[in-house]
Amino acid sequence: MNQVARVAFFPDTYDEVDGVANTSRQLEAFARKRELPFLIVCAGAAESIIRGRSVTRLTYRRSRFGFPLDKSHFFDLAFWRHYQQVEKAIVHFMPDLIHVTGPSDVGQLGVLLARRLQIPLAISWHTNLDQYAERRAAALLPFLPSSWLSGVGSSIRDTSRAALLWFYGLGEMLFAPNPELMDMLAKATGKTVCPMHRGVDTTLFSPQRRDRGGREFVIGYVGRLTVEKNIRLLADIEKSLHESGLSSVRFSIVGQGSEENWLKANLRRADFAGVLRGEALARAYANMDVFAFPSRTDTFGNVVLEALASAVPAIVTESGGPQFLIRTDETGFIARNAAEFASHIGGLVEQPARLERMRHAARTDALDASWDSIFERMYADYERGLRARPHARSKPRVRSPGFVVTSGPG
Repeated sequence: MNQVARVAFFPDTYDEVDGVANTSRQLEAFARKRELPFLIVCAGAAESIIRGRSVTRLTYRRSRFGFPLDKSHFFDLAFWRHYQQVEKAIVHFMPDLIHVTGPSDVGQLGVLLARRLQIPLAISWHTNLDQYAERRAAALLPFLPSSWLSGVGSSIRDTSRAALLWFYGLGEMLFAPNPELMDMLAKATGKTVCPMHRGVDTTLFSPQRRDRGGREFVIGYVGRLTVEKNIRLLADIEKSLHESGLSSVRFSIVGQGSEENWLKANLRRADFAGVLRGEALARAYANMDVFAFPSRTDTFGNVVLEALASAVPAIVTESGGPQFLIRTDETGFIARNAAEFASHIGGLVEQPARLERMRHAARTDALDASWDSIFERMYADYERGLRARPHARSKPRVRSPGFVVTSGPG
């Protein structure tokens, strides 16, 4: 990279436990390691400024004036109150572009600043919010007849998608994590869409952290326990396994969410670890024998990649991004329903040599998915996008002398 882009990054989440937050933290670490000029603006429980040689992180507190998205995610309707402070930081930093990760409270603020200050805008698609809206509506309206519920759900999904596509149409550079979404965005907006995949820390997530004994076969799941993750399919998988005579299996569930109590009541043999991070999470992965991921809405599937890095083959659905991470019968399987999940799991229980072969292949594939290579490509896409603009970088912005960092953003 001859000229490195100055990037102001507005992620939907940062401290939370999800794919966007993980990617955001990894991108910040990459910028710090490479000493790239990088400003990150995020929301958190407390206000703070963390400054390094090239990276500054501004965290602004969310108010209670909003609504919860789930147990650990919140939308602050009053987040706009931070506009003037963030604008001063942006003018001082002089970014070549602003990158937002979606239409969250933080993302909307980033888009407004890009438009008002005439700064090129990049937007990446991380979450299928239209599908989330459809599934959550179905969970809230169980009393409707199935025919009505289907129509209401479809209407909510289509309306949500139209709004999302309008939002993404505001961006000059677009990123998406899988080929299906790249194609959809390109057709809907008429703009070039670049890949934004995810990486994995293969030092942290490693089969060497396995320390479990015993003969039970452990089926793992990591992620939010919410309706959009299709989490109830795990109970159907267990039922299919028991009906086929496989009772020496146990589920290891890592995460929390609104479906947690239902899952505890409907899984016969399961351990619930809650939210885990760092080495505790890595050990949980390594102690699994197979990873079952029932979500149909995930755009990529960081947790699938973390399982593969831990030498754990993964079984995923035929919808969404995780299917693109799997090589069938090499590193995992693609299943259409609970019966197919159970069939693939049963095959691995009965064929330990096959499981061992797949464990090795899963780890080998994950070793090629480094965060560095992903972000190097993203920065190259930034530069191509900036060069393609009329009068690219011909009018340098003037740094405001009035912005001085003293204590916190507030």
